[in-house]
Amino acid sequence: MNVHSSAGARASALPADVRRARWAVSLVFFLNGASFCAILPRYPELVESIGLSNTAFGLAVGIGPIGGLVAGLGAATLMSRFGSARVAVIAQIIASTTHLAVYLSGSWLWLAASLVLAMAADSITDIAMNAHGMRVERRYRRSIMNSYHGWWSLGAVCGGLVGAACAQLGMPLWIQGIIGLVAFGVLAAASLRFMLPGHDATERPSTAGATAASSGEVPANVAAAGFRIAGMSLRALGLVAALGMILVFAGSTEDAGNTWGALFMHSTFEVTPFVAGMAFVALQGAQTIGRFTGDVVVDRLGDRTTARLGALVAALGMTFALLLPSPVTAMIGFAAAGWGVATLFPAAYRAADDMPGVPHGVGITVVGWFARLGFFVTPPLIGALADALTLRYALWMMPVYALGILVFSGVLSTRSRRAATGAVSE
Repeated sequence: MNVHSSAGARASALPADVRRARWAVSLVFFLNGASFCAILPRYPELVESIGLSNTAFGLAVGIGPIGGLVAGLGAATLMSRFGSARVAVIAQIIASTTHLAVYLSGSWLWLAASLVLAMAADSITDIAMNAHGMRVERRYRRSIMNSYHGWWSLGAVCGGLVGAACAQLGMPLWIQGIIGLVAFGVLAAASLRFMLPGHDATERPSTAGATAASSGEVPANVAAAGFRIAGMSLRALGLVAALGMILVFAGSTEDAGNTWGALFMHSTFEVTPFVAGMAFVALQGAQTIGRFTGDVVVDRLGDRTTARLGALVAALGMTFALLLPSPVTAMIGFAAAGWGVATLFPAAYRAADDMPGVPHGVGITVVGWFARLGFFVTPPLIGALADALTLRYALWMMPVYALGILVFSGVLSTRSRRAATGAVSE
């Protein structure tokens, strides 16, 4: 039997509730991307209405992830008590509520506080929806995590287009915020009934022979041996931290497009509000394509090779855009960056959740915490560099982020997912 017919037979044999759960998780990913990213094209308007410098704005955006850094530490506990499905949905509804406060910001302090609350809710949603997505992936017995993140990117593109269109039409910020709260909140609540029932560890084997490829937990007698932090050995903690550093640089790349893309287009080229939003849309659009095709690529090449190829594309694309600046080359550069980091979040979350010796939920929580650390550090850095040098020169940090990905990519698996799951020709 060939690969495609074998995969099709497995998909058709899956229970209906598993297929519905995949679509439910995908919906939460989509809403998570669309809800916040609808705000991003309105950033220039917020900056102008409040009267912020690049440094002040970057500091406000950088302070926001503090909420995620703090709240994210409690995600594993919340999932253990209430389950990843409930935590993901409820936190997403809370996030959409806090987004309304961002739209209504009238001062630097209000903006910073709103972003802190938004990022706190978002971090819990992020960790919980990835944890539930891993449950469904184990039922599928093949890679589907990139498709989840593809739905997040598609949501981000849709949100960005909506925000850019609303900016162009001059829709008041508060009206856009209320519409988003109602639409995103109702859809998130509706997704809960289709999630997988039972305990989050249901799909995780606990036999002594479990390996990273089988997502197993180590036996109790091994887990108790030696000095441990949060249930992890120092070696496991180091590996999880290295995975987290990949997301520091991947998240910083995304943030460059999210936070600074519209401002870069507006300040450098003086384009219309809609065109200014296209830098972000280009990054997320290319990332969407990279994620929907990423499962096939990762199944063939493995996470490590895929990450290294992506980092090279991101570095070369942004270097081209910054050496030859124009609206067109800028969108090409941001698109290359988005495609280059497309598979990194799924790869890091999967590797952390599959790692032997790491308690359930803890690996994803720690890796997600590192990602928030990147979101915390880089906006003020870019803002300060932009005020000192101009935003064009500040964005030279993006090729540097790509080098960071190359340095830490060695911690990712060299094996293809097809080999690990047995999805080869029979």
